Amino acid sequence: MEKLKMHTPDLTGENVEKIAALFPNCVTEATDENGKLTRAIDFDQLRQELSGTIVEGPRERYHLDWPGKREAILAANAPIAKTLRPCREESFDFDTTKNLFIEGDNLDALKLLQETYLGKVKLIYIDPPYNTGNDFVYRDAFAQESETYFRNSNQIDEAGNRLIANTEANGRFHSDWLSMMYPRLRLAKNLLAEDGAIFVSIADQEVHNLRFLMDEVFGAENFIATIIWHKMDGPKNSAMHFSEDHDYVIVYAREAEIWRPNGLPRTDEMVARYKNPDNDPRGPWLLSDLAARNYYSLGRYAITTKTGRIIEGPPAGSYWRVNRTKFDELDLDNRIWWGESGDNRPGIKRFLSEVREGVVPQTYWSWKDVGSTRNAKQELSAIMEAGAGEDLFITPKPTKLLRRIIEIATRPDSKDIVLDFFAGSSTTGHALLAANAEDTGNRRSILVQYPEPTDSVGYSTIAELGRRRLRRAADKVRTGNPLNTQNLDTGFRAMKVDTSNMRDVYYAPDAVAQGDLLAQVDNIKPDRKPEDLLFQVLVDWGIDLALPIATESIAGNKVFFVDTNALAACFDAGLTDDMVKEIAKRKPLRAVFRDASYGTDSVKINVDQIFRLLSPDTEVRSI
Repeated sequence: MEKLKMHTPDLTGENVEKIAALFPNCVTEATDENGKLTRAIDFDQLRQELSGTIVEGPRERYHLDWPGKREAILAANAPIAKTLRPCREESFDFDTTKNLFIEGDNLDALKLLQETYLGKVKLIYIDPPYNTGNDFVYRDAFAQESETYFRNSNQIDEAGNRLIANTEANGRFHSDWLSMMYPRLRLAKNLLAEDGAIFVSIADQEVHNLRFLMDEVFGAENFIATIIWHKMDGPKNSAMHFSEDHDYVIVYAREAEIWRPNGLPRTDEMVARYKNPDNDPRGPWLLSDLAARNYYSLGRYAITTKTGRIIEGPPAGSYWRVNRTKFDELDLDNRIWWGESGDNRPGIKRFLSEVREGVVPQTYWSWKDVGSTRNAKQELSAIMEAGAGEDLFITPKPTKLLRRIIEIATRPDSKDIVLDFFAGSSTTGHALLAANAEDTGNRRSILVQYPEPTDSVGYSTIAELGRRRLRRAADKVRTGNPLNTQNLDTGFRAMKVDTSNMRDVYYAPDAVAQGDLLAQVDNIKPDRKPEDLLFQVLVDWGIDLALPIATESIAGNKVFFVDTNALAACFDAGLTDDMVKEIAKRKPLRAVFRDASYGTDSVKINVDQIFRLLSPDTEVRSI
C-alpha cells in the first residue's frame, strides 16, 4: 500500500525533472553532502542550450541581484515537514464555511497550500511590510554563524532561526526585504489562476525593487499597472521635506493576455452627465469629441454644418475619429450633434444604453473614493470598540480600497478565491464579506497571518485581532444587509501551521536505536487528535481544506467522510476486515488509515484486496 509522503512538494526536484524533459543532455550525476549519487543539472551545458552564441563564462547582463538571493531561491524550493492543524474553538461556523484563516509563518503556509490550490486563486492582495527600518524581523534559516552568540543576543528564535531586525543600519536593509519577499512571491505565483492577478501595496522605499522583483517572478510582460492611492485626507505639516500623501498598488497578472479587469459601476455623478436635449428615443447621451490627436490618414476632410457653414477640417494637430463614409452613416442615424443652432462643430452622441458595462479602472485612486489611512484606523477602532487612545494596528487599509480591488479582479458568482498572506487586521476578509453581502456573491477568502505579539488590550497577537475582527464584521454585515445574508458565508475555518503530526523518527528511522523499536510502533505524536491527522492528509493529498466534513460511527470506530465520498479516513486502532469492508462499500474516491490501526497483520494485508473487490476505483493509502 502506498504511503502519503507527509511533506510539501520538493520544487527543486520537480524543476530538475522539467529541465531533464526539455534538455536530457544537461542531466548529470553528482554526490551530495553524504557522498550519495544524486541527479543534477550541468549548468554550463544548460547555459549553452539557451544561448545562440558560444558561452565561455559569466557575462554582464540585465538582472536583479542581491546578497542572499540564492538562499531565497532555496527557501522557496525546499520542502517542509509541517502541517495545518484545525482549531475549532477559534473558528466561526467551522462545519459550513468555505473561508480559511491560517495562523503561522506565511512562507510555510504558502508551501502547505501548493498542491491544494495550485492555479485556483483568482485574486491575491498583500500589504507586506514597507521596510521602514522597524516594521519586520527577517528570519534567516540559512545562517551559519555562531549559534551561541546569536542566542545570547536574542537573535535566534526557539527553532534556531536567526532573527534580524531590518533596520537601516544593518547593512542589508534592502537585501533582507528582497530575501523575505522573493520566496513568497514565487510560491504565490503558483497559486494564481491563468486569469488571476496579484495586487501589492507598497510605499516609495521599495516600489522600485518590488517592480524588478515582480518582473523576475511574474514576467515583465505580465505587468498591468501601478496604481497611485492618494491615502492622506490632509497634508502632514510635520514632514521634513514633503508630505507623503500616496502609496502604490502594483498589479501583475498571471497571464496578461488572458486577464481582464471588470468595469467599475458608474457613479450617480457620471450618469447625471448624460442628457437628452433632442428627445432621442434611444435615451440620454453624452457628447464625444469627433476630433482626436492620434494620426488617422482618412481623418481629414471638410464638413458642412446644417446651416451650410463649411468646416475645412479638424482643429490643428488633430484628425476626425472616423472616415467620411462612417461620418455620413452616423449623421444619417442621428448620432451626430450639431448643437441646438445646427452650426456647431459636430460631435458624436454616446448613448448611456449602449456604452460598455462598467467604467474602465483608472490608475489614480482618491481617498474620497477608496478611503484614507485615517478612515482605515477609525473603521478598525469602531468595529473593535477600541478605547480612547488605543492603537490596535498601526497600518490598516480601508475596506473601500479592498472593495475596489475585489470588484475589479473577481466576479460575485464564480466562487473566486481571494488570498491575502499578509492579512494583518483582516481588512481583506472584512471587505470580501461586505462585497458578498452587497451583490449576493460566493467569493471565498484565505487569510494568513503570523501570530505577532501586540500591545493591544484583549488581543495577544495580530492573528487573534484579525479573527475577532472577522467575527464582528460578520455580525455587522448580517445586520446591515438582512435580505442578502440568508445564504451568506460569514464564517472561517481557523487553522495553525505546526510541526508534522508524525514523530520525528518517521522521517529519520536510522536515528532510532534497536532497543527503542517497540516505543516507535505508533508513529503519531501523542498530543495529536484524529482531526489533526485528517487535515494533514487533506494537505498532502491536495484536497480542498474547506470541504464539509462528516463523522460516522462504523462498528464502534470513528470514520471521517470529506464531502460525502471525496475521502474516507479512519485512524482508530483495532480495525477489522468487516470494518474495512463497510467503508469500501461506500465507494469513496480515496481512503486512508493509520499503519498502527489494523487489528492484525492479516487485516493490513487484506485492505488492498478488499477495496480492489468492492471499490476498485478507490485510491487507498496509509500514514
